[in-house]
Amino acid sequence: MTSHRQLSCYVRTKNEERMIGNVLDQVKKLTDNIVVVDSGSSDKTEDIVRSKGAVFLSQEWLGWGYQKLVGQNACSTDWVLDLDADEVLSDELIEEITELFRTDPDKETVFSLELITVPPYGEYWYKSNVVRRDRIYNRNYYSAPKHEAWDQLPKDQIKKRVQLKGPLFHFSFPSAEHMIGKYNSTSSKFAQTAKLKPEMNLRIRILLAIPIYFSKHYFIKGLWRQGIYGFSVSMITAFGRWMRDVKMLELHMIEKGLRNTEYDD
Repeated sequence: MTSHRQLSCYVRTKNEERMIGNVLDQVKKLTDNIVVVDSGSSDKTEDIVRSKGAVFLSQEWLGWGYQKLVGQNACSTDWVLDLDADEVLSDELIEEITELFRTDPDKETVFSLELITVPPYGEYWYKSNVVRRDRIYNRNYYSAPKHEAWDQLPKDQIKKRVQLKGPLFHFSFPSAEHMIGKYNSTSSKFAQTAKLKPEMNLRIRILLAIPIYFSKHYFIKGLWRQGIYGFSVSMITAFGRWMRDVKMLELHMIEKGLRNTEYDD
C-alpha cells in the first residue's frame, strides 16, 4: 500500500507493550510519519516503538487534551490521524483512507471512525458498544483541546463531518482485572483534573446513578447482546464511572479539612 506524505499519525502511550507493535504495523501500511508521545513507560514500549521506525517523544503527563496536542504539533503534515495505543486499523479502513488521500480532501472536513470493541473472549462486538470518534483532521482548521480532562475535538466547531465505513478495532481490555485497574486510574485522573461538581450533586449521584450508568451500556449500547459477559462489563463500566463521583466527593472532604493526617504520605 502507498505511504501517504500528506498524513501523519500520533499515538499516546504509557506501558503499552501489549498492543503498540500491532498498532504501528497497521499504521505503517498507511504512512511512515508516526509520532508516539510517551508519559513514562517502564516496560518495552520505547524499544518496540523505535524498532518500528516511529518518532518516540518522552513527555510527562500534561492532561488528556494537552498530551494529544504534543503529538499533534510534532507531526510533520497538516493532516493527522489520532489513535490510542490499543486501536488497530483494519485493512478495510486503511484502503478507505488510502483512497481518500489519492486526492486533496476538503481541509474543513473531519473524518469519523467507527470503533469496534474486540473483547478478550468470543467474537468482535460489531453490534454492541459501538462508538464513533472524530480522528482524522487538518490541524490548520481543528485542534485537540487545551484541556486536562477532555481530549476530543469540539463538536460544535466541526464544519463538516464524513463517516468512514472501515472498522477501527479497539482492543480495550485483556481481562476484567485490567479493566478495573484502568477505570481506577482514569477515574482518579478525571476527578483531579475536571471541574469539581457541587457536593450535593455528587451525593445524589453516588446514591442513585449506578443503575443509570449501567443501563447506558447494557441497554443503550447493546451489551445485553453479549450475554453474561456483557452484563459483567456493563457492571464494571458503571462502577468505574461511579468512582469518579466518589473521588470528587473525597476532594470536597479534603477542602473541608476532614482528612485524617495519619493517612497522609
